[in-house]
Amino acid sequence: MTPRILRPVDLAREHGLSAQAVRNYEEDGILPPAGRSASGYRRYTALHAQALRAFLALRAGYGHRTAAELMRAAGRDDDEALFRLIDRAHAELLHERDVLDQVAVALGDLTAAPAPGDRRAELPIGALAHQLGMHPASLRKWEDAGILRPNRDPVTGRRGYPPDVVRDAHVARQLRRGGYPLRRIELFVGQLRAAGTPPPSRTSSPNGASVSGTGAARCSRPERTSTTT
Repeated sequence: MTPRILRPVDLAREHGLSAQAVRNYEEDGILPPAGRSASGYRRYTALHAQALRAFLALRAGYGHRTAAELMRAAGRDDDEALFRLIDRAHAELLHERDVLDQVAVALGDLTAAPAPGDRRAELPIGALAHQLGMHPASLRKWEDAGILRPNRDPVTGRRGYPPDVVRDAHVARQLRRGGYPLRRIELFVGQLRAAGTPPPSRTSSPNGASVSGTGAARCSRPERTSTTT
């Protein structure tokens, strides 16, 4: 029986993708190489459709980079690399869950804080830095990155950190300890700020994978680094 020939648009339509995205996945080694017609058009088969479904399912759990690496290893029949990548991905997901648990604890410890707007409840930069075990310069760096939004005294210009900003600082501290870069933390904290503190639920971690945890807002996938400032 002759295999059914599929065009890029046929694969793309099932998932709401563009035909160019399918071609890009093939060029990146995520999909097996396609055959070509006499006129040079790509000729996909059910194998390519299955590979695309597998990649998109893996991407939902592991993120684009790891899913792509898994598909390339599978395409090479490199079982050793495939299992090593899976083990690494599972370890990273466990790490992310631990970080989210720490973030949830930080949020829970701050739920009884005074309402924002009470200037008497604001912490000066030195007190907050001491509370977090950080240098004040790091808090200023986080402010420059958009993570923290302290109030400023109109006369002296001194910073004051109200309870909601203190919450953001604790969350950012835990995420930095987990190895997340400032840009991704800014996105995560921004979404947390917009959503408030949601109830326990199945959420997306700052690394984009779905993780069962508490107290975290949904955000896009970051890449982690080893820095801690």
